[in-house]
Amino acid sequence: MRSFALRAMCGTLLFLGVAMTEPFDLVESASAAGYDRPSGDPRQSRSVVLARHGIVATSQPLAAQTGLDVLKAGGNAVDAAIAANAMIGLVEPMSCGIGGDLFAIYWDAKTKKLYGLNASGRSPFGLTKEEFAKRELKQVPIKGTLSWSVPGCVSGWQALHDRFGSLEFAKVLQPAIETGEQGFPVSEIIAAGWRGSEKALQADPHSAATYLIDGKRAPRFGEIFRNPRLAQSYRLIGEQGASAFYKGAIAEEIVKFSRANGGFFEMKDFAEHRADWIEPVSTTYRGYRVWELPPNGQGIAALQILNLLEPHDVKAMKPDGAEFIHLFVEAKKLAFADRARFYADPEFGFVPTAELISKEYARKRAELIDLTKAAADVPAGDPQLQKGDTIYLTVVDKDRNCCSLIQSNYYGFGSKITPGEVGFVMQNRGALFTLEEGHLNEFAPNKRPFHTIIPAMVTKDDRPYFCFGVMGGDMQPQGHVQVLVNLIDHKMNVQAAGDAARVRHSGSATPRGDKADGGGDVLVESGVSNRTVEKLKTLGHKVRRAKGSFGGYQGILIDWENGVLHGASEVRKDGAAVGY
Repeated sequence: MRSFALRAMCGTLLFLGVAMTEPFDLVESASAAGYDRPSGDPRQSRSVVLARHGIVATSQPLAAQTGLDVLKAGGNAVDAAIAANAMIGLVEPMSCGIGGDLFAIYWDAKTKKLYGLNASGRSPFGLTKEEFAKRELKQVPIKGTLSWSVPGCVSGWQALHDRFGSLEFAKVLQPAIETGEQGFPVSEIIAAGWRGSEKALQADPHSAATYLIDGKRAPRFGEIFRNPRLAQSYRLIGEQGASAFYKGAIAEEIVKFSRANGGFFEMKDFAEHRADWIEPVSTTYRGYRVWELPPNGQGIAALQILNLLEPHDVKAMKPDGAEFIHLFVEAKKLAFADRARFYADPEFGFVPTAELISKEYARKRAELIDLTKAAADVPAGDPQLQKGDTIYLTVVDKDRNCCSLIQSNYYGFGSKITPGEVGFVMQNRGALFTLEEGHLNEFAPNKRPFHTIIPAMVTKDDRPYFCFGVMGGDMQPQGHVQVLVNLIDHKMNVQAAGDAARVRHSGSATPRGDKADGGGDVLVESGVSNRTVEKLKTLGHKVRRAKGSFGGYQGILIDWENGVLHGASEVRKDGAAVGY
């Protein structure tokens, strides 16, 4: 049986587009990564992007350039983020698209306030646990129509645009519409990911017709690819707004397909969908305030880990040394044990968010960390319960509006199913529910599943300082923490903080979340030395080298004193940070 937490681990954490249910590509030996740069940190892949007026950072250069064009045409951070998201849904379709969900944190310069947006969808009204039992299923499938939840992306675009946008919706989507019709050259890492899903796409006629050349093969690196069907869906949304997706022709096409293929969607599921404005939550770390969104996402895991690290002299530890990696992994185990038990849709049960991210709770949980030995079994805590494939992009504009946005299909190409001629696959987020009786994340009709995708932001002195995120399943909160430690404790610049070698702990938990296999594996990149690996083994960790499993980062830092933006993009992806 697949555990709930193992599915959460997979998420959008892909190597070359293949879901993490497949084996890692192991590296037998490795040495520290290095670049022959004439100055600066030799481990840094490229220079920080500097600009005065605005920066857009995404995992695909065409999407970043699209966002920048929108900024230069008078749009703001929201306009640019939506334009970039539409473009990346076209050019990186395995990772994201309008068949998936969206979360965002937005700093509005006018009101000087942070806003959180949860644009994740819910399960069908007509699908019940009894249906899974009737089919003798122990878990929600990872493919097909039973894995579907209502896609929230377009409702997120609409909510962001209605509240903060400045350009016409159709104008914001026009670059992606034109590119979908005219075609684009497929970039290197995306091409490899596309090829990794070739067989799965061939199995569905509509997916094959939409995403494969002549319905047979994935486009190759540098080859021109067109998706006129997606361009038509974008055109309808640009003309009619989100109603085209939730009440009009697009919803009708999805529901028609669902009825004909064993799904449970009805028009009511789409018509009653809503994106919700929610309050971001935060903790402090060495004078900085780190913001995440509360569950049903996993962002508070990053806050829990930071609370556990803060009492330690992290800056005295090497970021790729055994002392820090051990401490980090042990803190992660504690946070993820809580994640497996408590993170769920708060509309269906009390989620003790405030208690979980409190310093007092961290102090109590920290007593379980042994600095000399890896824990093999980590239970969830008791925070006084009586009270009740992804992309990340970021934009900062000339007025210092800041948009931290993440959007995903979950697995590469989601459910692998394209409903008719709409031009996009449907996500498989429903697979993140558990069927375990009594679990907070237990499947129910019209409920949001536990979610892995999380945007983040850091403020200092009551204004935005760092707008960032790291995509990649259960790597996301782990990546958030490692980037912040590099930036704050080790004073790395925004590019070096993302380039530095990462680790990922892959421990799992039962669907109920009341017992965790905290031993797990510690996966390390090539920049972590063999000496460090051997030391971690003496502490009781199971360590192995891997590649392609450490997420995708973008970040923009605001230097208020000089009036300059510092942008960075993930060296592990095709992306770029561009500014003017």
